Amino acid sequence: MLKFSTFLRDLGSIRNALIWSVILFVAGIGAGWVSTGPLQDILLNQIGGLQEVSRQLEQSGNVQLNFFIFIFFNNAIKSVLVIYAGIFFGILPVIFLVINGMVIGFLVNITTDNGASLFDIVVKGLLPHGIIEIPVIIIACAFGLKFGGLASRSLIELGSPKRQGLGKQWETFLKRTLTASCWVIILLFIAAIIESTITFSIVRG
Repeated sequence: MLKFSTFLRDLGSIRNALIWSVILFVAGIGAGWVSTGPLQDILLNQIGGLQEVSRQLEQSGNVQLNFFIFIFFNNAIKSVLVIYAGIFFGILPVIFLVINGMVIGFLVNITTDNGASLFDIVVKGLLPHGIIEIPVIIIACAFGLKFGGLASRSLIELGSPKRQGLGKQWETFLKRTLTASCWVIILLFIAAIIESTITFSIVRG
C-alpha cells in the first residue's frame, strides 16, 4: 500500500484536483507578482517573518542542520495538515496554495526589480529543491481539495440513495491519504536536504 508506484497510481484518482491545485498556485504567483497596497503589506509581513526565522537560525551553532530541521518540519507538518484539513470543504488547501504562490510571485518580482537575475533566482534559488518541494505541496493540496469535495458530496447527498456507495469511497480515499502522507514526508525530507545543502551553498556563493 505504501509503495511509490501505489502513490503514483493514486494521483490519477485526484487528477481534477491536481489540475485545480496547479491553477490556484499559478494564479497565486500572478497575484503576488502584481500585488499592491494592503495585499503587498501582507506579503511583506509573511516574508519578514521568514527572514526573522532565518536570522535566528544563522545565529545557532550548526546553521545548515538547523535550517534542515526547520525547513523539513515546517513543510512536512503543514503539508500533511493541509491534506486532512481539506475535510472542511477544501478551504484551507485553497488558501495555502494561493498564499504560497503569492509569496513566490511577490518575492521573485521585488528581487528582480532590485537588479537580480531572474535566471539566477529560478535556477539557483528555487529549482534545486523546488523541483521536488513545489510539486509535493501541490499534490498535498490536491488531496486536501479531493477531501473537501468528498465531504461536500457526503453532505449534499445526505439521505439520498446515492449516499450508499460513499462509505466505500471514503475507505479507499483515506487509505490513499495515508500513502500520500508518507510519500509527501519522504519527498519533503529529500527537498529539505537539498535546500539546506545545495541551495544554501549556491545562494551564499
